[in-house]
This record gives sequence, C-alpha cells and structure tokens, in this order.
Amino acid sequence: MRARRDPPHPLDLGGVRTYPLAERKSKVSLADFARPHTPGAGLRAFLDSLPRILAGESLRALVRDIQRAEASGKPILWGMGAHVLKVGLSPILIDLMEKGFVTGIAMNGAGVVHDFELAVAGQTSEEVAEGLGSGDFGMARETGEEINQAMVQGDRDGLGLGAAVGRHLVQRRPPHLEVSLLASAYRLGVPATVHVAVGTDIVHMHPACDPAALGRGSHLDFRLFAAQVAELGGGGVYLNVGSAVLLPEVFLKAVTLARNLGHHLSDFATANLDFIQSYRPLTNVVQRPTRGVGRGYSLTGHHELLLPLLAAALVEGVANSR
Repeated sequence: MRARRDPPHPLDLGGVRTYPLAERKSKVSLADFARPHTPGAGLRAFLDSLPRILAGESLRALVRDIQRAEASGKPILWGMGAHVLKVGLSPILIDLMEKGFVTGIAMNGAGVVHDFELAVAGQTSEEVAEGLGSGDFGMARETGEEINQAMVQGDRDGLGLGAAVGRHLVQRRPPHLEVSLLASAYRLGVPATVHVAVGTDIVHMHPACDPAALGRGSHLDFRLFAAQVAELGGGGVYLNVGSAVLLPEVFLKAVTLARNLGHHLSDFATANLDFIQSYRPLTNVVQRPTRGVGRGYSLTGHHELLLPLLAAALVEGVANSR
C-alpha cells in the first residue's frame, strides 16, 4: 500500500510579474465599436457604422474582395440553394448582375423550378403535406412540361440546363419575366449553370422528362462552371449561399478539375452565407480550396436579411470608405 503524500502548498502569488495594460496588444478597441444610427443619416452611414469586429469586419473584407474582382474583371460566382429564390431575393440578385457584381450563377434543380414558377405564375412553393397524400404534390402541368421541354430543346441545340430554361423563358415572355434569374442571365450573357441530382426535383416525375437530356445538360453545365472556377485565381470570388450539400460538392470538384488541368488557383476568396454553418460549405468552400492560397469567409444569418445587407454594402461601396 502506497504511503500517503502531503498535498503541495498553494502557489504564492507574491512574485507574479505584471505589465501595464497600455502595453498589451488587444483584439478590440473603441475605434472598432459600432456607432448609433442618426435619423436621416442614410444607408451608407448606417452600413459604415457597423462594428469592425468579427462578422462586421468579415462583411467589409468580403465586400472589398468582391469590389476588387469587379474592378479587375475577375469572376464573381454565386452558388445558390433554392431557398434564396423562395424568400424573394431574385430582384436583388438581378440588380447585382446588371451592376457587374454577379458574373456567373449556379443553382440546383429546385432553383430552376422556383425561378420558372415565379416568372410564369408570380408564385411558388406549394404546400407539400397537402398534396402528398393524394399524389398531387409536384404535378403542376406547366412546370413539368415546359421545364422538361426546354431541357430537351436545349440539349438538341448544345445548351446546358441553365441557358436552355433561360432561353425558353425569354422566348415565352411570361407575365413576370423580370424576376427570373435564368432569363436575366440569358439576356445579359451571364453563364447560368444548373446542377441536378436525379430524383430530387418534381420535374423528374413528369413523363416529359428525358433523362439523357437532363444528364447531358447538367454535365455540360458542370464543365461550364468549372471553366469559370478555373479563372478565379488572381482576385476572383465564389459565394455559396444557402446550399448545404450539393453546390459545395460541385465547387470542390470544379476546383480540383481546374487545378488538375493546370490552372493556378490562388489569391481568391470564397464565402458561405447561411443561417446555419454546415460541415460541407465550411470544409469544401471556405477552408479546403483556399488553404494557404486565398481567403475564406463565413457569415451567418437569414438570407432575406444577410443578402440585402451585402448587396447594399456593394452598391454603396462602404468597404472603401475609411
């Protein structure tokens, strides 16, 4: 049996060395603090009054990177989940596209559905539970027939899915054409790519769906997207907004494909904007592709608040103001 040991004496604090607080390097100073908003001061003043700490400084840094890309003619690519369209942000994204702050868009198949329905009917996002029991969920005639028809015709003409649906909407001229991201991209000559997972979208259930055209069109769009990613080096920006799995995986493969083919991707920025910071966007967009060669940003918040804030900062140019 081991002999009992006496506990050590408590440390004597009398010999502790200290130094003046003024000599210490601190991460926060009053110069970084927010300033109260003055009534009537305007949007630019409000944006400039945000704290220069954590997300406030990340927002400014991201704005500076996007402004730099726009000024130097480098790609500013936006990968978007369908929720971004469902919460009413198409007009803001189209405005940014027209101002040169969006040079390419990538979306999943659900984004095409919502974009089409908003342009054609001025409404989207059905009540899934109400139609699921009867088998009516996802069976809107125009959505299933026209999107699939556009894909087949686009495949015939050598177009990817994004350009095919954008062209169809421009030619159809539905009553709400002005809110369509795909139609605006087609009109402006901005590459729009669609990346599908077969079976995830309601249009895959319709008899008009041509799997061969769907696959060829989406693969062509992947190659087009990868070509844009290959040009990110030297100041480009990629933003992942509201896609937790599909687009982060597509972006990671596009990065490795570009590098495999000899494109030098360094000095570029990526960002993930979402109300939850999920594993794949953080790993496949913010961290891995930029490690040692670029900058990655994470901004957390609801799309319907965060994206208009970023857009306003870009339009106002607040990152360049002091």
